Amino acid sequence: MKSQRSTVSELINGEVSFWMRSIGAPEKRPALAGDTSVDVAIVGGGLTGLWTAYYLKKARPSLSIAVIEREFAGFGASGRNGGWMSAEPVGQFRRYARSRGVESALRMQREMFGAVRESVAVARAEGFDEDLVHDGLIHVATNRAQLTRAQHHVEDMRAQGWGEDDVFELSPAELENRVRIEGVQGGYWTPHCARVHPAKYTRGLADVIESIGVTIYEGTTALCVTPNRVHTDRGVVNAEYIVEALEGYTLSLKGKARKLLPMNSSMVITEPLSESQLSAVNWQGGELVGDVAHSFTYMHRTQDSRIAIGGRGVPYNFRSSFDRDGRTADSAVHQLSQRLRELFPALADVRMEHSWSGVLGVPRDWCASVNYDRATGILAAGGYVGHGLAGTNVAGRTLRDLILGEDTDLTRLPWVGRHSRNWEVEPIRWVGATALYAAYRYADGREYASEGPNTHWTARLANVVSGR
Repeated sequence: MKSQRSTVSELINGEVSFWMRSIGAPEKRPALAGDTSVDVAIVGGGLTGLWTAYYLKKARPSLSIAVIEREFAGFGASGRNGGWMSAEPVGQFRRYARSRGVESALRMQREMFGAVRESVAVARAEGFDEDLVHDGLIHVATNRAQLTRAQHHVEDMRAQGWGEDDVFELSPAELENRVRIEGVQGGYWTPHCARVHPAKYTRGLADVIESIGVTIYEGTTALCVTPNRVHTDRGVVNAEYIVEALEGYTLSLKGKARKLLPMNSSMVITEPLSESQLSAVNWQGGELVGDVAHSFTYMHRTQDSRIAIGGRGVPYNFRSSFDRDGRTADSAVHQLSQRLRELFPALADVRMEHSWSGVLGVPRDWCASVNYDRATGILAAGGYVGHGLAGTNVAGRTLRDLILGEDTDLTRLPWVGRHSRNWEVEPIRWVGATALYAAYRYADGREYASEGPNTHWTARLANVVSGR
C-alpha cells in the first residue's frame, strides 16, 4: 500500500476544486468596462446571487440586473462544496423557534424541504441537471455515543414536524443494503437531499440567467458597497437595489471583516473505483452519506464511481486568511484520507487523486439570515452553515419578493430581519475557533475509546461556547 505521505505528494492540490477541473476552467466573461447603472446589482457570482437573478428576471423581465464577480461564476463555495443539496438544519430550527416561535420555524423547515424539490425541478426544466440524482441522505453512527445522538436527532425531527415519509431510522442490516461502512451501529435516512455536481450545476445556472438577459461581469472586484452604489476596481455600478451575496468572501467588502467567519472545509476525492471496490463498499445508489461525529465528515459517490469525502480539516486560519485557489493543508488531506479508510477498510489501497478547500460564511449565532435596509437599498443573504445548496434557493426567492415589495410567506420567514453580532477580534477569534475544533476532535476520540452511550462533556461544553 502506498504511504499517505506519497499519496499527498502525488495528488492534485487546489486548482479551485475537482469539480471545476473535471469540466475545465471556464473562459471568463467580460469585466465591467466603466461606470454603469442597472436596476439591481448583485455582488457575488455564487448560488445566492445566481438564484436571485434567476427569480427576479423570471418575475420581471424588464429589470436590468448585473452580477459582479471577482473571478468567475461558481469560483467560491458554490463550485467547491460536497454536492449535498440538503434540508436538515436541526440546530437552526431551535434558534429560529426561540426567536420567532415554533410555527415560524416549522415554515422555515417546510421551505427548505420545498427548496430541494424546486431546485431539482428547475435544473431539469432548464437543462443543467447533469449528474443530479435525488436519492436522499444517510447519516451513520459508528459508536454508541453517535448512535444516541442520531436517535436524538430523529426525535428532534419528529418534534419539529418531520412526518413518517420525511425521516426513517435504519438498522445496521438495513444500512448494509445501502452502503457498507465499518462498525456501523445504526443511522437514519431522509429523502430531502439531492446529489449534484457543483461545477456543472452552478455553471449551468449561470448560463441560464445570462441567456434570459442578466449581465455577469467577471474579473471585477467589488471593493465596498454604499447606498445605491457598488464601488469596484473597474468602475461604479449604480443601482436601486444592491444584493450582497458573498458568503465566506464577505470580509472582502470594506467594513465587513467580522460579519461572517470564513470557515475552511476541505475535500479529497479518490480515483474511480474498480468493480470489486464498488462491490466491497456496496454503495450503488446516489445517496449522500455523512457521519454523526462532532468533527463531521460528508461523502459523495460521483457519477463516475469516485468517493469524495470532506470535513473541516484546518477550520480557521488567523485573521480570516485562506488560499483562494483552494490548496489544502497536508494535515487535512491526511485526516480525510485516514477517515475514508476507517469507514471503508476495503479502500485501503485506493489512490487519492485531488484535494481542495473552500470557505463557508459562518455567523456568530450559526444561523442563516436575509436582510434588507430599505433606506439604502442594500440587501444581504448568507450564513447557511452547510446547507447552502438548498438555502440559496430559498434566499434567492426571498430576496426577489423583498425587492419586488411583495408580502409573502417567504418574506415572513424567521431568517428575514435576523441579525447576528460580529465575531470577536483577533487573536480571540483564532484561539476560540482552534480550541473549539480541537475539543470536538478530542471528544470524538474519547467516545470511540470509551464506547459509552453519552456525548463527551468536552463536546457539550464546546457547543455551549460556540453557540451551535
